Amino acid sequence: MNFVKPTRRQFLAGSAALGAASITGLKPAFANVDWKKYAGTTLEVNLIKSPRGDILQKYQKEFEELTGITVNSEQTPEQQQRQKAVIELTSGKPSFDVIHISYHVQKRQFEKGGWLADLTPFLKDPSLTDPSLTESDFAEAGLSFAKDKNGRFGGLPFSVDYWIVYWNKELFAAKGVEYPKTFEELVAAAEKLTDKDNGVYGFVARGMKNANTPVWASLMLGYGKSTVEDGKLQTDTPEAIEAATLYQRLMTKSAPPGVTGFNWAECQSSFLQGKVAMWLDGIGFAPPLENPQKSRVVGKVGYGLMPKGPAAQAAPTFGDGIGVTEGSSKKEAAYLYCQWAISKEMGARLLQSGSGVPFRNSVLNDPEVLKGVTMPAEWAKVLSESAKISQLCLPVIVPVTEFRDVMGVGLTNLLGGADPATEMKRATEEFRPVLAKSES
Repeated sequence: MNFVKPTRRQFLAGSAALGAASITGLKPAFANVDWKKYAGTTLEVNLIKSPRGDILQKYQKEFEELTGITVNSEQTPEQQQRQKAVIELTSGKPSFDVIHISYHVQKRQFEKGGWLADLTPFLKDPSLTDPSLTESDFAEAGLSFAKDKNGRFGGLPFSVDYWIVYWNKELFAAKGVEYPKTFEELVAAAEKLTDKDNGVYGFVARGMKNANTPVWASLMLGYGKSTVEDGKLQTDTPEAIEAATLYQRLMTKSAPPGVTGFNWAECQSSFLQGKVAMWLDGIGFAPPLENPQKSRVVGKVGYGLMPKGPAAQAAPTFGDGIGVTEGSSKKEAAYLYCQWAISKEMGARLLQSGSGVPFRNSVLNDPEVLKGVTMPAEWAKVLSESAKISQLCLPVIVPVTEFRDVMGVGLTNLLGGADPATEMKRATEEFRPVLAKSES
């Protein structure tokens, strides 16, 4: 991804205005497309409950006014949304025309099922697609997510999520600790910053089964390994076991009690209360930390690049997209919604609010858009730096949910004191036939 780092002057101007920079109106930007062609159509839109879903619903009326299309949209928590999607898409007659996709979980499953309409012809149609929407405007990670091996677009890249370390500058300063640049320093800082007598903990990340797998997979990237390489599991390699051992140490010596029940929301809550020095998770969870009505750490939050592991420094990367279902009878109208969702205007809103990071370079490289970013300059800086060391975190396989479940049980067992090598080997043997069957 080519992200041009804004100057200090640009960000000072943007901060002073707090988003005063106006975004161009929708109609002039979309003048080349016959947006009214499907006026009177009603679309059903299935969204994942997230800051991205919030943004789409907040500005939905603009799309309806632009097109004359009525939109019924629903946000569902991600686990339930994924279950509902599989059930309905398998039937061939889903109740929705548009679906918000977690590429890092659903890509291979959706491709293998043939559940998404091919958007390639629509992208080439000047009556349907604005000239500014070109393949070259998408970041490389977005294209690798959105396209299948035949170059077919089964959806449009919507938002990328890099994992970073949120850190409490006040807690660091009180103990004279510097931000960690390596895994070794990360462990040392986490343990030094832990003060259990006063209810302060050095580190938190997801400990709940399934949700915990990306944390361990993120650490694995620092050891120079992905969980699956060339279709083969790497989850019982020495690097995988070392990453699991590091996970165990951080989560047992430096994390709050009850962390085995923590998903991102519980981690965020602990950090918001000022009781945790470091939290590893996605950059899109930042806005509440700067909201005085929700956060006790406003003005104290540092946004840090993923520390370097023994073999590599990698920013774990996740992403979502938005696509049209193959079963929809309103594909072109649904495509217009998808195009609007990833437009420059909507991308600017996503970025400026800190709710997500668009995959479009034209948004990330626009000085006027950058002036309106309401998040601290450090947030944008770590975004820029993460883009340079981006690596996909979860394997692109069909049974990602089962992978997360099986590995997640092993990781949860580590928090109870189990041996990392034993657990990772056991989990790997359990999952190996599942992976083989999925690709047969």
